Amino acid sequence: MKAIVYKGPSQVAVEEVEDPRIEGANDAIVKVTTTAICGSDLHMYEGRTAAEPGIIFGHENLGTIEEVGAGVTAIKPGDRVVMPFNVACGFCKNCVDGYTGYCLTVNPGFAGGAYGYVAMGPYRGGQAEYLRVPYADFNCLKLPPGTEHEADFVLLTDIFPTGYHGCELANVSPGETVAVYGAGPVGLMSAYSAFLRGASTVFVVDRVPERLQKAKEIGAIPINFEEADAVEQILAYTNGEGADKGIDAVGYQAKAADGGHEQPAAVLNSLIRSVRATGQIGATGLYVPADPGAPDEAAKQGMLLVAVGRLFEKGLRLGTGQTNVKRYNRHLRDLIIAGRAEPSFVVSHELPLDQAPAAYEKFDKRVEGYTKVLLHP
Repeated sequence: MKAIVYKGPSQVAVEEVEDPRIEGANDAIVKVTTTAICGSDLHMYEGRTAAEPGIIFGHENLGTIEEVGAGVTAIKPGDRVVMPFNVACGFCKNCVDGYTGYCLTVNPGFAGGAYGYVAMGPYRGGQAEYLRVPYADFNCLKLPPGTEHEADFVLLTDIFPTGYHGCELANVSPGETVAVYGAGPVGLMSAYSAFLRGASTVFVVDRVPERLQKAKEIGAIPINFEEADAVEQILAYTNGEGADKGIDAVGYQAKAADGGHEQPAAVLNSLIRSVRATGQIGATGLYVPADPGAPDEAAKQGMLLVAVGRLFEKGLRLGTGQTNVKRYNRHLRDLIIAGRAEPSFVVSHELPLDQAPAAYEKFDKRVEGYTKVLLHP
C-alpha cells in the first residue's frame, strides 16, 4: 500500500509499504478514505522530536472496515467508522474512568497511545491506504453509511474533541467570556466549542490574518497580537476585568509578538493576565518533557518560567492534557448529524495522498492559506 513515511527533518515521502494485517482477535483493518495532517505531526516533521525515519504519520483517520479479527463483534466489514487518535483498550483503570488518552495497556511504560506518533506506541499511522485498529470494538465509532459529512466526521478524531476538551478543562459555561490563544485548527475548534456551550463572547488571539478572519466568521472577536498587546486588548473589551475563562491552543512553540523567536511560556503567562480572578484556564496546546529546539537550556528540559505566583494570587485553576476523545466523540458526532455543528469550516485543502509532501511543506510554512489539510488515499 501507499503511505506517508518520515524520512528526516522536513522530509516525508509517499512510499510503498507492507499492508497491515490482523495481529490479534480484537483487531480490524480499515480502508482509509480520509485522513488529515495535524499540527502535532509538524513537531515530528520539523525534527523536534525523537521520531526515527521510517515512521508512518497520521493519527486522524476515517474509513470503512475491510476485515475484522475473530473477537470483534460490534463492527463488520463495510461499516463506516472514525477512530480517536488515542489508541485505548477500554478496560484498564484509566479507560474505565474515562481517561482513554492515558490508557495503561496499549503502550507499556507510558500512559497513552496514538497512531503514527513518536513515543506513543507501535501503531502505524493512517496517512496510508489501510490502517490496523487494535481493540476495534472500543476504538471504532460508527458513522452513517455513505460519504455525507466526511470532512466533518474526520475532525472527530482529534481537533474537534480537543477544542471541546479545552472548554471542558476551563468549564466554559453559558453567558461567559472566553479568551482563546491560537487560531490554528484547535484554537478555532475551541472558539467554536465555546459558542456551542453557550459562551456570550469569545476572543481569539493570533497574528495570521487568514486565521483571524476564520475566527471572525464564526462570531469571535479577532485579536491580532502584532497590532497591540493581546492582554491589553482583552482587558479593554472587558472593562479591565478580564475574560471569565481562557484556553491555550498554542503550547510550547509560542512566538513573540514580532513573530520571530520562540517564548515557550508566553501563552500561559498571557492567559494568567487575561483571565479574571477565580477564573479557569484549559491548556490543550502541546507541552513536551524535552524540546531540543527550545530557545534556552531550561526549556530544552521542558521547564518553563511561568508566573505561578500570579496564578495563585488570582485564585486561577489550570487544567492540562490531551483530550480523551472517547469522552466526547459520540456526542459531537450526533451534533454533526443533527445539523447543529459543522466543524469542517476549518478545512482549507482536500488533496490526494500523493500530494502530501508538498502539503506538509506548505502547512509548515503557513503559506497559501494552508490551515487544515485532508488527504484522500
